[in-house]
Formats: sequence, structure tokens, C-alpha cells
Amino acid sequence: MSSALTDLFPHPIVQAPMAGGVSVPHLAQAVSEAGGLGFLAAGYKTADGMYQEIKQLRGLTTRPFGVNLFLPQPDHADPGAIEIYAHQLAGEAAWYETELGDPDSGRDDGFDAKLAVLLDNPVPVVSFHFGVPSREVIDSLHRAGTFTLVAATTAEEALAVEHAGADAVIAQGVEAGGHQGTHRDAPENNGAGVGLLSLVAQVRETVSIPIVAAGGIMRGGQIAGVLAAGASAAQLGTAFLATPESGATAVHKQALTNPLFVRTELTRAFSGRPARGLVNRFMREHGPYAPAAYPEIHHLTAPLRKKAAASGDAQGMALWAGQGHRMARELPAGRLVEVLAAELDAARTALSAKGDMR
Repeated sequence: MSSALTDLFPHPIVQAPMAGGVSVPHLAQAVSEAGGLGFLAAGYKTADGMYQEIKQLRGLTTRPFGVNLFLPQPDHADPGAIEIYAHQLAGEAAWYETELGDPDSGRDDGFDAKLAVLLDNPVPVVSFHFGVPSREVIDSLHRAGTFTLVAATTAEEALAVEHAGADAVIAQGVEAGGHQGTHRDAPENNGAGVGLLSLVAQVRETVSIPIVAAGGIMRGGQIAGVLAAGASAAQLGTAFLATPESGATAVHKQALTNPLFVRTELTRAFSGRPARGLVNRFMREHGPYAPAAYPEIHHLTAPLRKKAAASGDAQGMALWAGQGHRMARELPAGRLVEVLAAELDAARTALSAKGDMR
């Protein structure tokens, strides 16, 4: 990988930016201090809220870190489909004794204001989700001295990332927890996706920029696997979700290894965009009927999710998790980085030893 990135953190371990209050400053600090790359998630925050978290993190560590932005979304949603889904959720609103949210609460996630903050107060790394920023945006961040990463879920999307001038691409496999970073949300592709190892190999043969591999990675041996496939670093989200520094609720953390939750699925139930989470009652009852309408459905269900979380009701929450969730370890984040790095070294040594025996 370009030394511009590898010089920032000694271990090829990136903590995924998990929006919704999970990727808090103390988590990013612990990861960065241990030699990984910690990340803040600006998604769903105001520009000032993002700035305050950056300010707090800078007070906790002098190590490099990143900030993730959601790109503005095109207005392709069907108002009629949203209204029908709202009627379907009326029973949920009554159960949780709350009103549904306003689906027209905003489409751009305050992107321009957040970008302005990051240009005035540059951070080492900025990553993007849900599309490709313009070359003008990428160039402006480069002038500010910021390294840029953009998520892609196909080789074709990775090529678009390269053409935009980004420094590296995050190859997100279908195993990944949370929202898929597809550049265009196509309903006909519901449930589709490329596994991480296949995706890394395809992207490696398509682009020349460095690859950060993301999706279901929970162990150092898996990091060794994606590095061998052509990635330069690995991004882990669910692995850090269970740490004490994570801002996830206790219910969410416990659900990762709770035998009641045996599998994950991609669903539109909570946000209107495909996202992988633990299968619960809400997902089973509403997932098949949720329209492709992001962020409208996200806004619509926000009060329901908040009430469910406040009451400790795991069956009504968005329990985002990758396919490796049962392998979650309740270790402090810094210690987890150390363990992952040791596992990576052991896997590399074992592979080298096998090679020498041939």
C-alpha cells in the first residue's frame, strides 16, 4: 500500500466507522493508540456534532485517525410505497407509544457542512459510504493533506473510485455488518453481493490503488487471508462492536453471541437500504415489505428504534452485525488490536513455514 497510509498506523487493522453512536472517540482512541487506525462515524450527526467528536478525540490521542461521511442520496423513492410502509408500522408505533418519524427529514446528511469542517480542520483520513464523491471533493481533501478512502461492493464500483482520484478503495464484501456501501441502490439486487475474498481478487485485477478489505473479519488469520488475496489492510466493525469502549448498547453487544440470534440477513426494514443485522422480530415481520427508500425509511423508523433500545427490547432494534458475529470477543479495544496483530503474525509465520517445507 502507498506509504502515505501505512505510515499512519503500524498494524494493517482499521476500525470500521459504525454510525448510530457506536464509533465514539474513546473507541477510536484505543484502536489508534494500539497501532490500528481508529475511525469516527459522522453519519447521522450534525456538522458541529462531528466537529466536537473530532475535538474530543484530538484531546485523547495524537495518533492518526479517520472520519467517515455519508454521501447525499438521489431522490428515487416512491412516496406511495413509503406511505404504505408507514401504515404497516402503525402497530409498532402504538406498541412503543411513539409517533413515526418524518420521512422527509433530509437527504444529504449535512454533507456540505461536514466537508467544510474537514477542510477547515483537516484530519489524517476521510472515508466515504453510499457512493463516490466528485473529483473536486477528493482534490480539495488532498490539498488539505487528507488521505481518502471510498467504499465499493463490486469491481466496477472500485474502478469508479479509482477514476475519482481516491487514494484507496474499501472492498466491502457481502458478509459485512451494517449498510452495504453500494453506489446505486438497485432493488433488483436485493440479497445479492460478492463474498470478500472473491471481491478482493476481482478488485485487485481491476484497479491499481490500494485495497482495504471489509466484511466478516474477526480473527488475525482472516486478516492474513485478505492480505494474501491482495488487500493492504483489513477493516473490522463487528469485532470492535463488543468492546467496552464501543458506544453500542449493552443489549446490542450481548446479542452478538446470544444463542437466540443465530444468523444475519440483509434487510431494508429499518432504513430502506440493504444492511446486514441479526435476524429479529422486526426484521422478520417488516423486512419483506420495506421499500427501497433511503433515508426516508431510516427517518420513519428512528423513533421506534430509539424506544426499543431505551426499553432493552432487542426484537425491535437494528442489531447490525456481520456474519462473524458469534466470534465476537469482549476484549478492550486496544487489547483486541494487539491480539489480532499477534494472530496475524502467527498466521504469516505458519504460511511461511509451510512454504519452506515444499
